[in-house]
Amino acid sequence: MRESFENPYYQTGLNGLKLMPKDDATHVSALLSKCPRHSATPLIEMPELARHIGVARLHVKDESNRMGLGSFKALGAAYAIACEAAGRVVADRWSTALSGEVFITASAGNHGLSVAAGARLFGAKAIIFLAETVPEPFADRLRAIGADVVRSGATYEDSLVAAQTSADEGHGTLLSDGSWPDYTALPSRVMEGYLQLAVEVAEQIAEPPTHIFLQAGVGGLAAAVAAYSRSVWGSAPVIVVVEPDAAPALIESMRAGAVVETTGPVSDMGRLDCKTPSMVALAGLARDANVFMTITEEDAAQAVGVLASHGLTTTPSGGAGFAAALIGFAGMEADARVLVILSEGAEDA
Repeated sequence: MRESFENPYYQTGLNGLKLMPKDDATHVSALLSKCPRHSATPLIEMPELARHIGVARLHVKDESNRMGLGSFKALGAAYAIACEAAGRVVADRWSTALSGEVFITASAGNHGLSVAAGARLFGAKAIIFLAETVPEPFADRLRAIGADVVRSGATYEDSLVAAQTSADEGHGTLLSDGSWPDYTALPSRVMEGYLQLAVEVAEQIAEPPTHIFLQAGVGGLAAAVAAYSRSVWGSAPVIVVVEPDAAPALIESMRAGAVVETTGPVSDMGRLDCKTPSMVALAGLARDANVFMTITEEDAAQAVGVLASHGLTTTPSGGAGFAAALIGFAGMEADARVLVILSEGAEDA
């Protein structure tokens, strides 16, 4: 069921949540410049799609080929691992800077690819825990770039518990894209990496957007883009955070005024099917977002079809932000300038 919740904590934030996402991407850009696969992804103006949804302009930030991994997630864990490597590299030998190190994570998709790719780049090992519901072809992609894959549990939350247990037993360092009390440093680094996407948008776009639609799982991408958007454009853009109605972790936490765990069926928006938000992401979005909303499975499927008819192929997760714009966000006038993120390519791309 669709829901919309206007943020009562905008500009003040939630009491008790003090650690905020960063909004300075200087270090991110400098470190990524050393990566041979790094280059800016395109920001595409789509006038026909703008007319389709009844707005003046629509820009799509296309992350479907980010660093050859097919998702914005390539910026996150790989950047966090690069920061670890930067503190240990000797004589510019980056490829062996983290030899002997092991990074462990749970993944519903692209975060695992970023961990695996980052580990391989700097000589470390990656162990990725996947729920039984994650398709085997994705597991094969992880193995192809050197990761060990462990199946555990029926849901992402089950695989996260298994990954954390493995790290607690001393098998490696947990590198999650979610944060919770006493676990914030590495997830904050992951979120910091996502700032690069927002930096590129600000450099590529001719006129600031009036509306920004940000899909969210645990909330890392949304929080990073929202924080940077506020730093460069102030309070002008309306920032809308979009979740599956099957996983309303952020909207329910906002209603409660604290991090809460939610329940729901498995969503086709699998990358966004996270029942508990990142604590740091929630803190940032409580301060920076104007509205939280949920969309249905049908909304996401419709968005994928409309995008495909205009030459943009993605998944229900990748098109979720556009889905919210497509169904007609209340208060969006005909002169609106809309920004959405196509956060990943199609599964078979």
